[in-house]
Amino acid sequence: MKLGYKLAAEAFGPQELIRQARLAEEAGFDFVEISDHYHPWLDVQGHSPFAWTVLGAIAARTDRIGLATGVTCPTVRYHPAIIAQAAATLALVSDGRFTLGVGSGERLNEHVVGTGFPAVRKRHAMLREALEIIRLLWQGGYRSYDGTYLQLEDARVFDLPDELPVIAVAAGGPDAAALAAELGDGLFATQPERGFVETYRSAGGGGPLYAEAPVAWAPDEQTAAQAVRETTRWALTGWKVMSELPNPVNFDAATTTVTEDDVKQKFACGPDPERHVEVVRQFVDAGFDHVVLQNAGPDPDGFIDFFRSELAGRLRELSPQPAAV
Repeated sequence: MKLGYKLAAEAFGPQELIRQARLAEEAGFDFVEISDHYHPWLDVQGHSPFAWTVLGAIAARTDRIGLATGVTCPTVRYHPAIIAQAAATLALVSDGRFTLGVGSGERLNEHVVGTGFPAVRKRHAMLREALEIIRLLWQGGYRSYDGTYLQLEDARVFDLPDELPVIAVAAGGPDAAALAAELGDGLFATQPERGFVETYRSAGGGGPLYAEAPVAWAPDEQTAAQAVRETTRWALTGWKVMSELPNPVNFDAATTTVTEDDVKQKFACGPDPERHVEVVRQFVDAGFDHVVLQNAGPDPDGFIDFFRSELAGRLRELSPQPAAV
């Protein structure tokens, strides 16, 4: 099993994200995963640097740790031709350490270019076309594509790595999980749903299975829960809400009733390593083998030290269960 550290680009500026990535490498994490947003979820988070620039800087200032987007939407704010080029370049400058996580996006980030945000069925169709374009460009040579929603005209990515990046496709339901098996190399999810894993495997998917485990380290449980409620309560709204609200102010309004007890039910809050293991185990038992620790506590350095001294050994004893196919 591989363990990742979430770089919360909504909550930290670029230099701090680079620093955290270096600390994560020193602490023994296998990879870092960065959110690719235009806006933060809440104004109080206060940041949203360009993820691709940050990843390039991390690649230059680390040696071993894997890099991933978690996740990029290659359909509205970005054209897939740009993502194909960006991912290929990052794979080269990182010496093959990059994984491209993709998904169908959120209105929060995609509406900014003024072309609207499609309904979910159309978004999935657009994601399919985007993946086909990325794969096409990665074959080399000049390529064109005439899809229902996306087009490509006589384009070529000149700098391609010998080994192409893994593409992990985010799934919030069975249709996306099947798409991940068809056009991706792996699956990405945020819920410990074994059904997603089984759908992916039964559709022929044999790649890595990524998931984000919600944790919040602090010296005591109450401080951790307070921090989550202040900055990360959006995570309790559910995917249907998260994908549709357009601005941070809307997420603020939608989460006013979230309590610290609600937070404690979802997040591993505080310094007890067994509670953190309990939350991660849900994902491992569901079959996920690449688990990203999404720390929403107030002290990133304290959490990384906690991982190194008390958590890493316990988590590496967990073993994902194969999915039925």
